[in-house]
Amino acid sequence: MKGRIMTPFRVFGLCGSLRRKSTNLGLLKYAQENAPRGIDVKLADLADVPFFNADLENQPVPAAVKILLDGIDQSDALLLACPEYNYSMAPALKNALDWASRAPENRLLNGKPAAVLGSGGGMGSARAQYHLRQVCVFLNIHLLNKPEVFSNAFNGSFDAEGRLIDNRIQALVVEQLTALHSWAQKVCP
Repeated sequence: MKGRIMTPFRVFGLCGSLRRKSTNLGLLKYAQENAPRGIDVKLADLADVPFFNADLENQPVPAAVKILLDGIDQSDALLLACPEYNYSMAPALKNALDWASRAPENRLLNGKPAAVLGSGGGMGSARAQYHLRQVCVFLNIHLLNKPEVFSNAFNGSFDAEGRLIDNRIQALVVEQLTALHSWAQKVCP
């Protein structure tokens, strides 16, 4: 946002799961398709982003990384879909943040407003989201605290294609986007 609110409010969604029928991707797609008026959600494709390696920094940036970094740079806020792998965040999401953090003075992430949502088993990615919040503190990403979106991926909230079908979670995703827009206006006046 860099000192002013843009019209429309541009949100860039990053999904930690690379699976085509991912319920986390389903959350982001629902946000994209049902964003409140004035909010534009675009989604990153992390499938071809290589693992961060400092040896690659002195070479031309891989094309998939350039697209990722441009998307982050052109956004007013991030929407981070955080699956839970072994009680922690998925490597694809952490890797995307690692690449972005390498910009001089962390300029792509420093002070960037963001919201986290996720689905998984049991507690719906709660543990992973808290690990992600720790990473965001270091990167100085300004995370929205509430509403939190934790969805159980196995209780009928999603169809077989990973699309969100639970009305309560759908409403929560839209509420979170609205709150993210308001939060961004506070942290980036």
